[in-house]
Amino acid sequence: MPVSNLLVSPPPPLTVTADGCALVAEIEDYLASLPPAARRPVPYVCPLGQVVQPWNADQPLPHRTVLDRIAHRPARPVAVTVAGHLQLTSRYLAAFGWLQGALWDSRGRVCLLGAQAAVLAHGYGTPQTVRRARTQVMEVLHAEGITVSSPDVYNDAPTTRQADVHRLLASAAARAHALRI
Repeated sequence: MPVSNLLVSPPPPLTVTADGCALVAEIEDYLASLPPAARRPVPYVCPLGQVVQPWNADQPLPHRTVLDRIAHRPARPVAVTVAGHLQLTSRYLAAFGWLQGALWDSRGRVCLLGAQAAVLAHGYGTPQTVRRARTQVMEVLHAEGITVSSPDVYNDAPTTRQADVHRLLASAAARAHALRI
């Protein structure tokens, strides 16, 4: 059979007539019956009660100055407190996913240490900030009676869940904030 006989003509264009749009009229009637406040579009609210935002939404972005470009050096890090670093770490984990047994995986998920390293690599804080944040995490773990040699051992424990890591980071951030570090 020749190829020309196999060609199929495209379907006719879709036309909506007044009698064929009863569903549209039904939806419009339903929307008109709602109170005015319910008609306004509402942004998606995540389970934590906030509008979904990037993990670093309230922080300035690190940017290279002209001198940084001339000297071929990276941008100076954005100054963050220890509490700020711990909050960013928790938000990074929430945004990209949590992992046990490895720093990161091919899907972008990270463990607690991987999230701290990623926050630092994105230009927030210094290595000293990360060390002080890990000290605060260890202080909270010991205060709760959890005896581990490092936050990473706690992260990788089979009984630890992502929510446990977020609670730990929130407690450590609150402690660091109270200590003003």
